[in-house]
Amino acid sequence: MSLCPMESDRIPSVTAQVARAAFPDGSMAMRIRDALGMVFRDEEFERLFPSRGQSALSPGRLALVVVLQFAEGLSDRQAAQAVRARIDWKYALSLELTDPGFDFSVLSEFRGRLIKGAAEQQILDTVLERAGTAGLLKTAGRARTDSTHVLAAIRGLNRLELAGETLRAALNVLAVAVPDWLASLAAPVWFDRYASRSEDFRMPKFTAARIELAETIGADGMTLLRAIHDETALAWLRQIPAVETLRRVWVQEFCTIEDTVRWRHPRDLPPGRSRLVSPYDDQARTGTKRDSSWDGYKVHITETCEPDAPHLITNVATTPSPGSDFDATALVHEGLSRRGLAPDVHLVDTGYVTTRGVIAAKRDHNVELVGPMMPDASWQTRSKSGYPAHSFAIDWDNRQVTCPSGKTSIRWAIEPDRDKIEIRVEFSRRDCGTCPVKAECTRGTRRRLTLRPQAEHEVLHRARVEQQTDQWKNRYQARQGIEGTIAQGVKAFGLRRTRYRGIAKTHLQHVLIAAAMNLARLDAWLTGTPLAPSRTSHFAVLRPAA
Repeated sequence: MSLCPMESDRIPSVTAQVARAAFPDGSMAMRIRDALGMVFRDEEFERLFPSRGQSALSPGRLALVVVLQFAEGLSDRQAAQAVRARIDWKYALSLELTDPGFDFSVLSEFRGRLIKGAAEQQILDTVLERAGTAGLLKTAGRARTDSTHVLAAIRGLNRLELAGETLRAALNVLAVAVPDWLASLAAPVWFDRYASRSEDFRMPKFTAARIELAETIGADGMTLLRAIHDETALAWLRQIPAVETLRRVWVQEFCTIEDTVRWRHPRDLPPGRSRLVSPYDDQARTGTKRDSSWDGYKVHITETCEPDAPHLITNVATTPSPGSDFDATALVHEGLSRRGLAPDVHLVDTGYVTTRGVIAAKRDHNVELVGPMMPDASWQTRSKSGYPAHSFAIDWDNRQVTCPSGKTSIRWAIEPDRDKIEIRVEFSRRDCGTCPVKAECTRGTRRRLTLRPQAEHEVLHRARVEQQTDQWKNRYQARQGIEGTIAQGVKAFGLRRTRYRGIAKTHLQHVLIAAAMNLARLDAWLTGTPLAPSRTSHFAVLRPAA
């Protein structure tokens, strides 16, 4: 369909009159319309539509509808119904009261166009641009970031269920694509094993029986894969996504030993970054944080935190579940800098801070990354009388280290360690053996130190000293509000559970949630609604001051 722009963004007089009568104090949709105008313009989405074809609905209006949809937690059907029935939505969309709206399927199609055209970021950027024009956005100051887990729109499966459900999914797809071919291949027992979902069966309790069932499923799947990859089979069958998922899961879960399919031992499975957890979302992965684990994704949210302006979300990054937040720091900074939204000071927790990250943030984006460094976990630091690494004097130019007793190192070696550089320093056994404070310095025959390159070492030492001061702690207090943002996103906007499958659609959902949260926060600022205080129970109030 080609683009069909809106005739005018002026609010029809009858719509305005009735809306004002029905909502004397206004509603969020109406107040946002009055403060920011028509938030989205058709020309901003012009490239998503062909120049020929049947005319489409106004994309500017559709963009506002999908944001309002997430602001109120509505399904596509409910959002389409709101466009037809709600006066305040007609006011925000500049529609006549008699406008019949559209079919709910249009919203899904529009989201598909946003993903296909890589235009999902345009939704959030436009809201921020309108807020900046209205003087409600301050980016050249402080910002803060945190992450939370996101559950995929799939059912949790153990390894045995994963194998059975993957094979069943592939059989269902092939039953539609090539029914005659599949009917001639399938053994009669397959219909008993794979006609119903895996959760409808009672799985064996004992390990030996479970392994036997798994290897039976593995043999059936291998029979199907060999038939698909046979020279006489149709070549396009191998390109079916469900068949490719079946192949990947079988490589992951099974191996062939002397022409017999065997179930892999858990220690032989691939790492979490590449291990599939469902045949219906091949991008979801299992993430683990302390004692919690989940199947899905992770979302990183960055917001402004100036006291004299509304706290608006400026960046959303959706990443796979496995891995550390360390890896997301550069991704967040690149996203902010590319759009001209990089802050002067970026407040984060320990998970985002590394010495290399601090240096890169200042060098590449002129951002001061502030967060507590990991403490020194050595026993010398824990011991009040010990000699930790920072007790040693380092001569970087001459590549020599002097211990507190005045002895100098005899070895200085620069060694690569994965993706970083480490400096190995050793002292003489003779010097350490006769040292009177050896017991407080080392438990071995000599003292060894592992140092970072000079720039990283100095950043680490300076940060560990500064974060013990009251000035640093008072400055870092501004980060704590990001926990409330995560809580708001989870409780009011469904941030922690994706509606869709795949990381692209999940990221679009996160962008729409961020835009919806920004509208809610702008509305709260316009109406003078104060920030909610931290919750304190009635009993906690009685805690003695001492």
